[in-house]
Amino acid sequence: MKSPQPSKTTCIIVFFMAFLLIGQSCKKDHQPLPSEKEEVEDADPDASIKGFYLLNEGNMNMNKASLDYMDLQAGEYHRNIYNEINPEITKGLGDVGNDMAVYGSKLYIIVNNSNKVEVLDKYTAKRIGQIDIINCRYITFGNGRAYVSAYLGSVGDPNAPNGMVAEIDTASLEITRRVEVGRQPEELAIVGERLYVANSGGYSPPNYESTISVIDLESFEEVKRIEVAPNLHRLKADSYGDLYVTSRGDYYETPSKIYVIDTGTESVKKEFEIAASQLLIDDDIAYIYSTEWSYITGENEIGYHMLDVKNEELLDRSFITDGTEQEITLPYGIAVNPETKDVYVTDAKDYVSPGTIYCFDKDGKLKWSTTTGDIPAHFAFIY
Repeated sequence: MKSPQPSKTTCIIVFFMAFLLIGQSCKKDHQPLPSEKEEVEDADPDASIKGFYLLNEGNMNMNKASLDYMDLQAGEYHRNIYNEINPEITKGLGDVGNDMAVYGSKLYIIVNNSNKVEVLDKYTAKRIGQIDIINCRYITFGNGRAYVSAYLGSVGDPNAPNGMVAEIDTASLEITRRVEVGRQPEELAIVGERLYVANSGGYSPPNYESTISVIDLESFEEVKRIEVAPNLHRLKADSYGDLYVTSRGDYYETPSKIYVIDTGTESVKKEFEIAASQLLIDDDIAYIYSTEWSYITGENEIGYHMLDVKNEELLDRSFITDGTEQEITLPYGIAVNPETKDVYVTDAKDYVSPGTIYCFDKDGKLKWSTTTGDIPAHFAFIY
């Protein structure tokens, strides 16, 4: 007697059961992607700065934010360290790493679309905790507190409410106070007893915000707004009591510029007719790169600049002097080593491929470059 043959329906059921079992097995046995290590320069075991972290933003909705580490004492670049160090965090670092900074013994990472601030041990990158903040953007610190700007509302919502700044106790990692600011607040900085926040209004063009919110730190109330220009973004304080804030303009007729704010009078005292996608102040020099997009031309205009903040003068030179800027498709992040004055510039390329980090010496000559994660953007040095 012939053995009965399985029906077509039975075969389909068996196939899908096997598929489900394989899926369950893969999920159970999931292993984070391993980190990679590469020697990129000579070791310097006597360097006072141990190294730096580089936060790769990852494309939105792709859950691909990642963390790299450059060991300056060993001369080694380590890619994708978060997953390997924290394998129990099954979803990884999250969706869109938007800012990062060290304060005390902790490393704080703003993960914008995951609505959280990740808190790590600054030496080991081991996760300590998480602070939940909707649509968080940037972070700064003072007097044992962290201050985080947040858009609030869903990403891209033109009807989103005004944004806010959250005050966080860096010991307990608890939010202690909140204050309302303008729409879609971006970078923030502390000068004296006041916190300054750049408002963008970026979700509702052409109705951009054009002010800096001024917050009294003792009362934690917004006490005034400084009128500047549309679509504000970067905001950095120098050592002379001034703020340097960038306006992205409207991408049509109103160009991007840099404005200098006197915090004594809390008013604009000077402007520079150059675009600035990123602005970093080290000692008395502001390092600037721009990728100014125009909807009229449909192109980015890229530039690299240096600005003397002590004398408030634009310098007639770039921090890249050997022609390597021609190899950079889309500059996206910048940092300066406070000890050696090496300049690090990242290239986001096409936003979906792994990026590149370039290291230039203080004379603007290329020292080394290597591959990063997707959309490399934010730096934090470890002493």
